[in-house]
Amino acid sequence: MSQAIRNPSPTRSRLLGLFAVLTVAILSLSMPHGVRAGSENDAAADARKAYSAKEAKAYTYKFDSTKPFLPSNMQTDTGEFIDPKSFPTAQYCQHCHQAAHAQWRQSAHANSNRVPYYLRNVNLLIAEKGISFSRHCEGCHDPVAMAAGAITDGAPRKRPYDQDGVTCMVCHSIKSVDTRGTGSYVLAEPAVLVDETGQPIHRPVSDGEILSHLDRHSAAVMKPLYKTPEFCSTCHKAALPHQLNDYKWQRAISLYDEWQNSSFAKESPLPFYKKDVVSTCQTCHMQREDLGSASDSGAKKNQLVSHRWLGANTVIPQIYHYPEQGEKVTAFLQNAVFNVDLFALEPEATASGQPALIAPLGMSAYTLTPGQRVTASVVIQNKGNAHSHVPEQRDMYESWVAFTVKDAAGKTIAESGFIQPGGELDESAHSFTNRLINKQGGINSLHQVWDNRVVAYNNTIQSGRSQLIRYAFTMPKSGPVTVTAAVRYRRFDQHFIDFGMSMPAGQHYQQPIVDMVSTTRTFAVGVNSAIKPLPNENPEWMRWNNYGIGLLDAQQYAGSVAAFEHVAKLRPDYPDAPTNIGLTYIQWEKYDEAMPYIEKSLALGKDNARALYYRALVERNQGQVDEAIVDLQKVAAQFPRSRDAHRELGFSYYQQHKYPLARAEYETVQSIDPDDLAAHYNLAILYRRLGLKDKATEQAAYFADQKDDPTASVYALEYLRKHHEIAQESVPWHVHDLDHKGKDEPLPATAASASATMAVLHRLEAPELLPDPTAQGGLH
Repeated sequence: MSQAIRNPSPTRSRLLGLFAVLTVAILSLSMPHGVRAGSENDAAADARKAYSAKEAKAYTYKFDSTKPFLPSNMQTDTGEFIDPKSFPTAQYCQHCHQAAHAQWRQSAHANSNRVPYYLRNVNLLIAEKGISFSRHCEGCHDPVAMAAGAITDGAPRKRPYDQDGVTCMVCHSIKSVDTRGTGSYVLAEPAVLVDETGQPIHRPVSDGEILSHLDRHSAAVMKPLYKTPEFCSTCHKAALPHQLNDYKWQRAISLYDEWQNSSFAKESPLPFYKKDVVSTCQTCHMQREDLGSASDSGAKKNQLVSHRWLGANTVIPQIYHYPEQGEKVTAFLQNAVFNVDLFALEPEATASGQPALIAPLGMSAYTLTPGQRVTASVVIQNKGNAHSHVPEQRDMYESWVAFTVKDAAGKTIAESGFIQPGGELDESAHSFTNRLINKQGGINSLHQVWDNRVVAYNNTIQSGRSQLIRYAFTMPKSGPVTVTAAVRYRRFDQHFIDFGMSMPAGQHYQQPIVDMVSTTRTFAVGVNSAIKPLPNENPEWMRWNNYGIGLLDAQQYAGSVAAFEHVAKLRPDYPDAPTNIGLTYIQWEKYDEAMPYIEKSLALGKDNARALYYRALVERNQGQVDEAIVDLQKVAAQFPRSRDAHRELGFSYYQQHKYPLARAEYETVQSIDPDDLAAHYNLAILYRRLGLKDKATEQAAYFADQKDDPTASVYALEYLRKHHEIAQESVPWHVHDLDHKGKDEPLPATAASASATMAVLHRLEAPELLPDPTAQGGLH
């Protein structure tokens, strides 16, 4: 009988539907015709005040008596606590939203505060610093407990609502947000219905009342805000404030900013590639899903906006036995996120008349000799992500390039990116990760972000960009070799997941490993003929373009120019080709060489915003500030939410002592990103010069807290000096020598010199800054 109810036949479904309609009609007749909040809301407000006052007496106000939820940025609408009983349960919502509930239950949101690895990590924080510090995490992982005032000394550590994590009425009770992240939302007392005047009804509401007033139910639980990327930014962007680490503000994750600067958002002129339409967080992570025989009152044409929030969590489906979620996550990860291209070979001793760089592979014939040592260049393009890969917690999430060379018999003769017997990744693999270093010069291997001092290096690959990875190996005496390059992903590195799942010593937790994308080519000893393009192979011009992008990010400027010149020859009508050459010269600090290419781009595409932006940088470098301002104004007109355009325009106005105009530009930058360091820096000076001393002091304090600590690099260098296998990954241009187990030859000064080089590059790419407003005499 129960099975028949769970999976009703079409006839039974129609009967149940008719029964529901009749029930609603009967309930409607028995209800007052006007559903009003009235005195019920007054009573609810009084009850909330009483609850909040009671909780406040026992609450630990660790950081600020007026900001009870620090170090989270979460707030409630009145500043009061909210009784957890005010939150309708997910099971209540399930009455009408069966399919949405089933999807939600399998999601990372639903399981945000019960998965063992999260609890192990947050309990480590509590053990080291105290429960008040865990509010930094719980603002996004357990909002109901936060709002209830339950994250405090002496309160029960296990609460029944924890099992539902980010439940339905958390998201659907958020009143407003900003883009600082770390839980930067304002949570109101939940209401599933409004009265005829639009006032929320704060009392238990029956299904019949909702079904009689569906428009008022929608008004209560849906807001246009919920369909925006800014809504997601509240938790999918985060910082480590000084209240957490007793040190200083540090950026933790920035998915919203990465999206906003990507081609998917269409809010910046600077991406290398352009999209035809805007894609938001919801476009990718809340696609409409066919319901089949499932039922849901929110469905349209038997489709529902997915409440699975598909992403990259492959472990939750395994822990809780959600095979459907696991299959969908895997398919999501494999859905054209990357392109991987075995682009080039560089033989050590080339055949007569053969170029030193054989590229792009497959396009023309070449010859390899027995025992010849070659270097293969693999280009990884992040084309389907609107943010970086690996996103979010890339210190413990794990994705890498697996590169294998097999002989004619299928025997592996060289490889990088293999899994070792204990489950750890090959230490010299190219992984899209970072290394979080503490003040002892050691690694925070258990995600102890509260102990961070510096990131030793960051190998993430940003949206729309490419990375170039090089592997050297020796060809056999005879026969072909088959070379495969794959991007692989698993949720956590082995060390963390063993800790997170409380594995006994000597035992290891087995996680799914997903091959997101791979490509294979065969290299023969002797003549290798040209072949047809491989499946999913990019066109030739794009292969050169991605190679050029990879070279640019590796600071190989001459090679990058040469690659982009190939693109210009293959696509003479493509404005971005000369722009890319000009950009390379700008980063190379050869401004005069850049200008002719940028002018050529503008001849191909008048008022091309990307070319105008880079022309403005060159013009300003040459002292032509008026011309730079005109160009930047055109860029800002086309892309009004381009933080780069407004930032550079602000500095240009400052150079001309047009302080009110400069102020307006930097305030626009802050409206896009409240934590923009350049805006804090420059507004501190501008406000002082405009006589706004209080504002100047505020901005100077933000800057002092958020600027980089120049002494922290010592910790990173200390770590890299001790770990050569890691240090080589901090060097932008290196080769994985597979003849020596994937390791480069030791170069003692490499880490320090690379860090210095990267610092120079960051200065070139960073916005213009004025004198340090926190230095003595800086604010005049």
